[in-house]
Amino acid sequence: MAATVSLSVTSPHGPRTVDVAYTRVGSGEPLLLLHGIGHHRQAWDPVVGLLAAEREVIAVDLPGFGESPALPDGLAHDLPTITAALGALCTALDVERPHVAGNSLGGLLALELGREKLVRSVTALSPAGFWTPAERRYAFGMLLAMRRAARMMPVPVVERLSRSAAGRAVLTSSIYARPARRSPEAVVAETLALANAQGFVSTLRAGGSVRFTDDVQGLPVTIAWGARDRLLLRRQGVRAKYVIPRARLVRLPGCGHVPMNDDPALVARVILDGSR
Repeated sequence: MAATVSLSVTSPHGPRTVDVAYTRVGSGEPLLLLHGIGHHRQAWDPVVGLLAAEREVIAVDLPGFGESPALPDGLAHDLPTITAALGALCTALDVERPHVAGNSLGGLLALELGREKLVRSVTALSPAGFWTPAERRYAFGMLLAMRRAARMMPVPVVERLSRSAAGRAVLTSSIYARPARRSPEAVVAETLALANAQGFVSTLRAGGSVRFTDDVQGLPVTIAWGARDRLLLRRQGVRAKYVIPRARLVRLPGCGHVPMNDDPALVARVILDGSR
């Protein structure tokens, strides 16, 4: 069951209250997990048990996704605001400089938290922000198509498709290289999460001008990319290595854009190695 914490985040019109849903399991040094756009914290379920054997794992629903409501009026779903909200979340949970791992949008946020020295290590799985303009348009087009399909499809149809490996491929092959490995229940839940994400449009709009161009110094950084990523093409990992030259660049064979489901053991090992 998720818990919810209320945070105070500064806006141009004064402080605003932001509610964030999260789960917290395990023991050891804290590890913050951040999902991608349109997803929810359950994206990390395949690896949480493996990570919780060595870390106190805090999986977060980003504002406007999963069980976290959209940001209130006066706050934009942009990189500075979400970074500030995550910093306030750590303070509220009495977590000082956790390790952080993020996927896609979450990977971009993880790198930004590292740049701001709010965390002690960063693992970014297929992070956003290392695209060319053409690659960004391609990725945003795919995301918008996925969102439209999720919103148009009746729930009984989603449930029926999720019962077969072929149907799960129809619903999720854009993000998973091995969609048959995802459970029917998880596929239904994440399809509904994408359809109902209150922050999707605002977040995508804010991302139109985002590129990550600053080095992240003074802490360990791991950048990992699925060899079969169809959303953010793997050559962007090489570009990320040029921007952050001290980062460890890891290829994830047989993995798509959301690799936690495709190879949980490999992804958990990469995260734990990066946070040691």
